[in-house]
Amino acid sequence: MNRLLKASLVALLLGSLTACQSAYYAAWEKVGVEKREILVDRVEDARESQQEAEEQFTSALEEFSALIQFDGGDLEEAYQSLNDQYEASQAAAEDVTNRIDKIESVADALFDEWEAELEEYSNASLKRTSKQTLSETRLKYNKMVRAMRKVESSMEPVLSTLQDNVLFLKHNLNASAIGALQGELNNIERDVKTLLTDMQSAIAQSNSFIADMNGV
Repeated sequence: MNRLLKASLVALLLGSLTACQSAYYAAWEKVGVEKREILVDRVEDARESQQEAEEQFTSALEEFSALIQFDGGDLEEAYQSLNDQYEASQAAAEDVTNRIDKIESVADALFDEWEAELEEYSNASLKRTSKQTLSETRLKYNKMVRAMRKVESSMEPVLSTLQDNVLFLKHNLNASAIGALQGELNNIERDVKTLLTDMQSAIAQSNSFIADMNGV
């Protein structure tokens, strides 16, 4: 497939996606739900997703710590428990990413609409006020999304460490394998601590943005 055809297909797909999103928001507006409300709902969903991820990654750390202290018993079962925690953490991370993507989708539509509607004002003072509000809202929104994307980045090293250790155990189910993982505990504890700090910051930013959007 040549580059021109690829570019045309990408443009077509993006155009179809944009059209679908426009139809989606238009359908909600017909029943009285504005993009602003959808944005707030999606920020609330992302906040909840991060809170759930916070609990999940904490649980994974606890499982890893318990494994390091393994002293007899069913090693296969211990491995499976850690693998379950890794898979659950991976799913939680994917959910956080999906929630952020949905926020960005509706926010882009909202800000584009807001920008376009500024030109419809006949009252210069009202236009100036609305433009200032748009600018302030964008700044707060960008700050919140940066905090969320930082959480997304902070999850990666934890997932990577969990995956490495799960794979190692899978092929080395013996007591000496547990000893080989001893040195990993400090690293994963450090990474989870960083992640939880970033999550708390992002959740605080979400709360602030929601309050501002709701006029609280």
